[in-house]
Amino acid sequence: MKKNEALSVLLLDMGHSQAAPLFEGHAYPWEVLPLINRFITELGAGLSCEEYDHPKENVWIHKTAKVLPSAYIDGPCIIGARTEVRHCAFIRGSALIGEDCVVGNSTELKNVILFDHVQVPHYNYVGDSILGYYAHMGAGSITSNVKSDKKPVKVHFEDGDLETGLKKFGAVIGDHVEVGCGSVLNPGTVVGRESSIYPLSSVRCAVDPGSIYKNASEIARRL
Repeated sequence: MKKNEALSVLLLDMGHSQAAPLFEGHAYPWEVLPLINRFITELGAGLSCEEYDHPKENVWIHKTAKVLPSAYIDGPCIIGARTEVRHCAFIRGSALIGEDCVVGNSTELKNVILFDHVQVPHYNYVGDSILGYYAHMGAGSITSNVKSDKKPVKVHFEDGDLETGLKKFGAVIGDHVEVGCGSVLNPGTVVGRESSIYPLSSVRCAVDPGSIYKNASEIARRL
């Protein structure tokens, strides 16, 4: 994948997230990560009390969502219609969760945007990341959001690295991406639409749309 200033549009269907206005005027999707907290707080303040419960400060849960009592939710957070938050999920705040999503057993979320129909259903960690429409993370797959040397994150495109200026940035996963079980998406990973990541992969680059990622030296194109 090459650098492209229309990357947000190429990766994500903005018709499937309440966050669409947040991306306006930003060339790259990760530029919105520092803005998520304030955006959720302002968006939540305008939500209808007829549609959303407001169980604690800066937390809004759609009345059709199913949240198990053992889940922990800190604000700011919005949980969309028909979304399921399962046993012992840990939502640490700054989480905008779309409609028809699954946040599963012992999954941890922090500073994220989940578009509609995203599934993070089993033992996932997703931090400082954006997951597109119908993205799915297999059991135990995670986003690693801080480099071991604590330096700002770069995105590795085929035409060169791009500095993000962010010390915390996990991954941007495009629409209809499948991430295999036990995979690690290293800081600054970008996965194009309709791609698949093999189980137990370690990814640290920008993967072309429509790819099958097996390892860094073996990336196939879907037929």
